[in-house]
Amino acid sequence: MQYASDSFSDRRYLIPFRSQLLPQIFTDVLVIGGGVAGLRAALEASASGEVIVLAKGALDRSNTALAQGGIAAVLSPEDSASEHVEDTMVAGAGLCTRATVEALVAEGPRAIAFLAEHGMRFDCDRDGALSLAREGGHHRRRIVHSDGDATGKELARTLLSATSTASAIRIFAQCFALDLLTAGQGKGGEERVLGAITHHPKYGLQIIWARSVVLASGGVGQLWRETTNSRIATGDGVAMAWRAGAQIADMEFAQFHPTALYIAGAPRSLISEAVRGEGAKLVDRSGRRFMEGLHPLAELAPRDIVSRGIIEHLARAPDACVFLDAKAMGTEGFRARFPGLARMLAGYDIDPGRDLIPVTPAAHYTIGGVVTDLDGRTSVDGLFAAGEAAWNGLHGANRLASNSLLEGLVFGRRAGAAAALEPKQRIPARIVSDIRPSGRAELDLADSRASLISAMWRNVGIVRTGAGLEGALDMIAFWSRYSLDKIFDDEQGWELQNLLTAGALVARAASWREESRGTHTRTDFPATLDRYLAHSVWQRHQSEPMVTPRGSVGVPA
Repeated sequence: MQYASDSFSDRRYLIPFRSQLLPQIFTDVLVIGGGVAGLRAALEASASGEVIVLAKGALDRSNTALAQGGIAAVLSPEDSASEHVEDTMVAGAGLCTRATVEALVAEGPRAIAFLAEHGMRFDCDRDGALSLAREGGHHRRRIVHSDGDATGKELARTLLSATSTASAIRIFAQCFALDLLTAGQGKGGEERVLGAITHHPKYGLQIIWARSVVLASGGVGQLWRETTNSRIATGDGVAMAWRAGAQIADMEFAQFHPTALYIAGAPRSLISEAVRGEGAKLVDRSGRRFMEGLHPLAELAPRDIVSRGIIEHLARAPDACVFLDAKAMGTEGFRARFPGLARMLAGYDIDPGRDLIPVTPAAHYTIGGVVTDLDGRTSVDGLFAAGEAAWNGLHGANRLASNSLLEGLVFGRRAGAAAALEPKQRIPARIVSDIRPSGRAELDLADSRASLISAMWRNVGIVRTGAGLEGALDMIAFWSRYSLDKIFDDEQGWELQNLLTAGALVARAASWREESRGTHTRTDFPATLDRYLAHSVWQRHQSEPMVTPRGSVGVPA
């Protein structure tokens, strides 16, 4: 079947079929995404009605399942909510919304208790108390983890177990959400989201009508050549929300993790920040530490600082990577604390108790996203968002380590609760489609995608310049002319369209922000400027962003 879109024209969803020819499914709440935010939203919404969860890939393919480090929460008498709030605010480089941060931290202990009640196994010390780790940017040990470095896997197992036994929840795995369906039934007559058009390899295209939709589809990590993200993180939710007219904020801020395994031909597997939290040092090939003079926390500085420190060091050195020295833990000590990492490294004949671990920065987390209030409401009626696909001011210009899983739990719950309260809507009698055949030549999809992610890594990566950003925008515009006008019938084409839409948003926002702040570094504008203590908010039909003052909560006017 077919689908096409043009993210920067008047065209929105273009579906070349008559709705009565397709299977139609009805539910109260449709959740797009099978990670922590989506599953938590589904559990909350299921208390008030029927829920369908769309998982784009297999249920174990989400970024949630890949998470190693843990979940940050104030659980020790030596810690305090004010300290967690302050660490988050400092990492966010002036752009965090304090009310959002305070809401996250306040609900942290309850979120951990919820997981424990549903059978999640947390690592404990010999006395049975929760084992708390420390990661970059945190001044206290407040990170709970499971099986050393498999927190995400255990979290995903726990939530999937809970949702699979909930009678009001249906999970559709391997189901791709192509686009949101809207009609002019919102407040004041504007468009309202009424469901989505989906594709399943077995059942084909389907229409799912819903009172409300929760986008929890993750970030845009596959935009960059070097990435720790799952193959499915192609910005589908952000692109769908953009086409539906939702506001998108702060896409210039994308976090690069400092330590991904660097072995030619191997995936950029994450080497958890917790390894540095347990004492591992960043060194060059000669064994010399290079972060000590760059920040008081050295290797435990916020991720943007460590990533830039590595890039700057490599610019002066002949090596292609730097190294983590975890030898002080010893072979058995490392294996006991990080069993999954130890197994993975052993596959490359690396013994962390004896060998240096080669690492390099890689794209890791999308800070910007679909603008929401504290309950996940977007600027489009009936549409909610949570987790990495959403923006509510939590992370500012740089995410604090291990706040992301907590974010999915806290704001996924809030979005699910609010979405379940949406009123029933009149379903349109038909879907209007307006497909015009393209007269332009076709590009090879695989080559276009490879070229896009290389251009993003080179020009819109850890270090940026105005000229590089303009070059990236020119290239994206070229590929878009030959790809966004096409009708595709498989995921490869749909994903490329979404990546092009998301890539243009990232590059445009980065070009607008003529300063360096948090994860966004402009060598042509190295200073951090007070006039950019604001959020760039983008919306279709507008060539320039709306500028929203920092500290705002909710959907900007």
